[in-house]
Amino acid sequence: MAIHSRTPSPLSVIDEGAEQHSGVDHDHYETAPLAPAVDPPERTEMGYDEQFVKPEGRRGDGPALVAASTSVAVFLVSTWAITFANHPTSLGLFFFHPILQSLAIAAFTYGILTLQPTSQARTKAAGLTRHQVVILALGVPAISVGTFAIYYRKSLHDHPHFTTWHGTIGIASIAWMVVQMAVGGGSVWFGGRLFGGPKAKLLWKYHRLSGYLLFPLFLLAAYLGGAWSSWTTGNSPYVVRLLAFTISPIVLLVAILARMRHHGRRYL
Repeated sequence: MAIHSRTPSPLSVIDEGAEQHSGVDHDHYETAPLAPAVDPPERTEMGYDEQFVKPEGRRGDGPALVAASTSVAVFLVSTWAITFANHPTSLGLFFFHPILQSLAIAAFTYGILTLQPTSQARTKAAGLTRHQVVILALGVPAISVGTFAIYYRKSLHDHPHFTTWHGTIGIASIAWMVVQMAVGGGSVWFGGRLFGGPKAKLLWKYHRLSGYLLFPLFLLAAYLGGAWSSWTTGNSPYVVRLLAFTISPIVLLVAILARMRHHGRRYL
């Protein structure tokens, strides 16, 4: 029995030769990738960390923030409650003094807290913006109008000015605040041109230190006026005054200082 072998056609011989020459396996041609795999580019480290904000808080910052926020809220709400509960329409210009001074202290508190802690360029810039907005748009106008209200009221009735520690420390705080604003603004606004350009930013650390010294002075004035003034003692219970004007300012100051960062600064 003869076995007949199939003679390959010229075309198939050409195809096989081309396949062998090209090195392409046509049996797997349909499953082959359209393009060779490309390894993903390696992540460059330069600038990568700048896209993210690293955690800046340290142990104890959270509880201190809660303590500061709670204590200033107790101080503010108590001051407003006492004022509004004692015939506010009959108080005349005096009404604006406790209302606006307490509001200003609350604004100053937020202005400090929003910069604590900030150690990165992005968080520093955002914190500085919030700090300036709340201080310049709320804190300074409120305390200025509140001070003018009590000063003008005393002038109308020919009452002497600055005869108590509350009044003396209060007006000293206002004068200090004006200098504080000039140094702070001059060190950062318009590239620090007011104090000589880029080197003026070195004054910022003194502005910061000055703020931490000025804030307790505001709290001391609030304590003297709230806990010992004749109007407050005659129109509020002792326990309310103790909580709002003695305990709350102490807790607030301790919490603010607990969140303070030194960053190895040398002031002298």
